[in-house]
Amino acid sequence: MAEPFLIGDAMTGGYGGADILHDCTIAVEKGQIAVIVGPNGAGKSTAMKAVFGMLKLRLGAVRLEGEDISALTPQARVAKGMGFVPQTSNIFPSMTVEENLEMGAFIRRDDIAATMEQVYTLFPILRDKRGQAAGELSGGQRQQVAVGRALMTQPKVLMLDEPTAGVSPIVMDELFDRIIEIARTGISILMVEQNARQALEIADKGYVLVQGANRYTDTGAALLADPDVRKSFLGG
Repeated sequence: MAEPFLIGDAMTGGYGGADILHDCTIAVEKGQIAVIVGPNGAGKSTAMKAVFGMLKLRLGAVRLEGEDISALTPQARVAKGMGFVPQTSNIFPSMTVEENLEMGAFIRRDDIAATMEQVYTLFPILRDKRGQAAGELSGGQRQQVAVGRALMTQPKVLMLDEPTAGVSPIVMDELFDRIIEIARTGISILMVEQNARQALEIADKGYVLVQGANRYTDTGAALLADPDVRKSFLGG
């Protein structure tokens, strides 16, 4: 079996105290969408942060394209091709939309104009509001800025922590449509999401975590069809 494009393999660890993750494995293939769902406090965001290097693993490893990157800082992982969009504090509110996107390209030394154009094509509203302070935008528009900024690094993997938190159902559907579009360009998407049913509908792979451990792992469609998963985690 070929190794997944990105894998957090048998991860055990936490933030220095008791372990939050227990032998937890999360992986995503190239150009696919993997979704992490589960109840509050299940360790979903912790698993994502562990893959990105924001907490130290006691056991397990993170590998990207077969290379062990477990010892790398988050900044070094960005240079390797990982983009991360945290749930909160993910934009510079006093800067314009365009300045936010430019900040996203901080590691690049080449011409960023083509990537900027790709972001504006993906999120047309950002082109209209590119001179406006990002903090003045709606919640959904701010999320578009945050995702766009991460895309400016030209990531191979885009990691999204609760991208639809606090937005309306219409905006959520639109964001999910854009996420599918991003994956179609060959970028892998690893996403933590509260809206489990909707997230699994677009997921190639789904992980249901409970208390920091894998409870169910399957395709999104299979998890949606699993009566135990539906009853316990999707409200019937």
